[in-house]
Amino acid sequence: MQMVVAIIKPFKLDEVREALTGLGIQGLTVGEVKGFGRQKGQTEIYRGAEYAVNFIPKVKVEIVVTDDQVDQVVEAIQTAAGTGRIGDGKIFVMAVSKAVRIRTGETDSDAL
Repeated sequence: MQMVVAIIKPFKLDEVREALTGLGIQGLTVGEVKGFGRQKGQTEIYRGAEYAVNFIPKVKVEIVVTDDQVDQVVEAIQTAAGTGRIGDGKIFVMAVSKAVRIRTGETDSDAL
């Protein structure tokens, strides 16, 4: 099993969810996060005053999938979340050694 973590632009969340649902992904976790990468923040204007925003709002999507689904999931996220502009985000893939469904006690791929 692998955990796919994607940091994406907030307005791309629905497109990413639809792409993953199309692959048969039945669940994912989403959280609002802030961060910066190469863009190093941005400058905003509020009521005529300019100020620096050091952390950009992003959305973190986490999905645990079987090993054979990883490449399809990464490609779907990359296609759905991409705009071709700086700040599109990142995708990380990490090994998951164990998963347990709390309600039933099912483990590993059965728990997904």
